[in-house]
Amino acid sequence: MTPNPQPLTAVEAVSLAETLGRGALAIASYAALGVILMIIGFYVIDLAIPGKLSKLIREDRNPNATMLTASGLTAVGLIVAASIWSSGGALHEGLLATLVFGLAGIAVQTVAMVAFDRVVGISVRELVTESDLQPGTRLLAVTHVVIGLITAVAVI
Repeated sequence: MTPNPQPLTAVEAVSLAETLGRGALAIASYAALGVILMIIGFYVIDLAIPGKLSKLIREDRNPNATMLTASGLTAVGLIVAASIWSSGGALHEGLLATLVFGLAGIAVQTVAMVAFDRVVGISVRELVTESDLQPGTRLLAVTHVVIGLITAVAVI
């Protein structure tokens, strides 16, 4: 039979409450920053892909624009997660590191994505005018995620 656990002392209770409070604040802060970086990532992808993404996806229901955007946001999510992972230290230092690494990662991801699309010779402009999902979209979507993974690992 296990003995009854001893009640926490006042110092231990305050310490636990303080630790939990700081942890919850860190989670909320990193989550908010992550969402902000994802929104920035969406608009950067919107600049890199011809046409207004929200219209192409919501109104035109374009599967090519949707897949390219989804893969780009997946890549941004990997970069943001890696930025959070690698940002040790105090909360404010970690948030600043996440912001800097996240923005740098989004920039690198976008340049690499546009460069790869041009080197391979697949026109994103043409893909997003098609109403059916194209093989080139599938290829670019996978490469965008892989470029995001490579960038995320570089952040770590």
